[in-house]
Order: sequence, then C-alpha cells, then structure tokens
Amino acid sequence: QPVPPPPPDTMPKPQGPELRKYMDKRINVKLNGKRTVAGVLRGYDQFMNIVVESTEEGGTGAQLGIAVIRGNSIIQIECLD
Repeated sequence: QPVPPPPPDTMPKPQGPELRKYMDKRINVKLNGKRTVAGVLRGYDQFMNIVVESTEEGGTGAQLGIAVIRGNSIIQIECLD
C-alpha cells in the first residue's frame, strides 16, 4: 500500500530580522560585556549575524575596519542616520 503524504506544514516559517531598512546606514550596536561598536551596516543573515564596515569601538574609539558580529552577542541596534 502507498504511504499517505505527510500533513501540510502548519508551523510558520522562521523569519530573519528586519534589518533591510538599516542597510548602508550608520548604526550603533550594543553588545554583551558592556561593549559598543558603531559603523555602517553592510550585511546580515537570519541569525542576526551582521557585517559592519568602518567600525569603531565605543569607549576607546579604536578603528576596527570591517567587523563580523555574531547575532547572539547583540543586545541592541540603533540607527544613527
């Protein structure tokens, strides 16, 4: 006998973060460990990992260049533009 097909997927599909409106804009990112960085958002994924260009670290003002920040370390993102 043929096996019946599985029931239609009733779970909603997971959506990524709504960061498209912040693309190519200057952002300030608050990270765990009381750290902050600021720079231009250049990319992100469904896990809220982000790529920030022209990045500088808050407090020290150190120039970091391009930074890839893991989503699980992000507490808050603020648009500065």
